[in-house]
Amino acid sequence: MDEEERSLTERLRQESGGTAAFDRLLATGDRDELAEVLTAPGQPLWARELAAFRLGRAGDRRAFEALVLLLNHRDPPRCASAAHALARLGDPRTARAAAALATNELRVAYALHPVRLLVALRAPEAVPALITTLERRLGPHDPYRKVALACVEGLGTLGDDRARRVLNEALAHPALAEAAVRALARLPQQRPA
Repeated sequence: MDEEERSLTERLRQESGGTAAFDRLLATGDRDELAEVLTAPGQPLWARELAAFRLGRAGDRRAFEALVLLLNHRDPPRCASAAHALARLGDPRTARAAAALATNELRVAYALHPVRLLVALRAPEAVPALITTLERRLGPHDPYRKVALACVEGLGTLGDDRARRVLNEALAHPALAEAAVRALARLPQQRPA
């Protein structure tokens, strides 16, 4: 059991009250049973999250929709667990969904984990989505500095020269400047004209 799974298990055990239903979902190896939890009416959120996480980690694409919903949840630990499972799911729709969530201005407060997931996936959608999200965060009183910082760091990790302009703009923001310098240093060297 890795740290992400341990954290999720502890959190959901508390949410569930340590019920027998929780223990059964945690122990079962039956993917059909887990998938049924995702579609059965009246299931508590903790049960749906546990089932989706376990299916996602196992590469079962039936978890995709539930994990995307959790990736955009108001509760950061749920977002983190969903991102972890989505990164391992191997579903080709994941990058497009993460890019849509990262660039949705109405849900920007929840964009941190979609941004980090895009970086982990290194999908073609990642750089354009991070550039768009960062450009929108560079206003003078934008309250989403953690999202902006994740974009700057992610663009540095991805090392794509298309990010040079927006990273240079980020240099003017004290909260982002140091990370922007590091990110720019990771981009390919420009050739003299």
